[in-house]
Amino acid sequence: MEGAGRTNTVIAKLSMIGDLLMLQLVFLVLSAGIITLFPAAFALQRVLPDAISQDRPSLLRRFFQQFRWTFKRFWLSGLGLYVGGFALAFGLAFWAYSGGVMRIFALAVLIPVTGMIVGLYLSALAVLPEADEDTTNAKTLFRAANLFLLRRSLPVAGGVVVLFTWFALLAQVPTLFVAGSGLVPALIAYWISRPARKSSEDVSI
Repeated sequence: MEGAGRTNTVIAKLSMIGDLLMLQLVFLVLSAGIITLFPAAFALQRVLPDAISQDRPSLLRRFFQQFRWTFKRFWLSGLGLYVGGFALAFGLAFWAYSGGVMRIFALAVLIPVTGMIVGLYLSALAVLPEADEDTTNAKTLFRAANLFLLRRSLPVAGGVVVLFTWFALLAQVPTLFVAGSGLVPALIAYWISRPARKSSEDVSI
């Protein structure tokens, strides 16, 4: 019986990994268009808990349903994120290879701003799975993400560090983009959205 239980556990883990990789491939296809990039990322985040828990079948059908929902509500804000992210990345690269005192000043401003924006983006991903389909739009998502960032600033800061580490690794091994471009930010956001475990001292109190 114990061996059968271990076998079932291994099969469940392999099934979860297969579902995650399938969602990653679908994300790559859907995010090929500029205006579909962030709606695809948001849709992936919405179905990620189902892929991890293995509670719901028909993940692909649910993914496409969520993609239609996110595209209708977030395509314009997603386009703004794309343009703003590109401009910010260009500014960081420009000043990183520049010289003089202005370089230090510019990077001292741009790096914290980039960290805040990435933290807010991860917070938006973290609250998306629980977002109401009838009332959520770009404004309500921004408010919820901002509140999440204020309440869980330390986990979000950790997520930002992990994501920047992933970007650094991606610069060294670009082929990892295929396997984790959508999954890594989604899994980081899923991790920071998990409630903190109570210690035995907290329970006794």
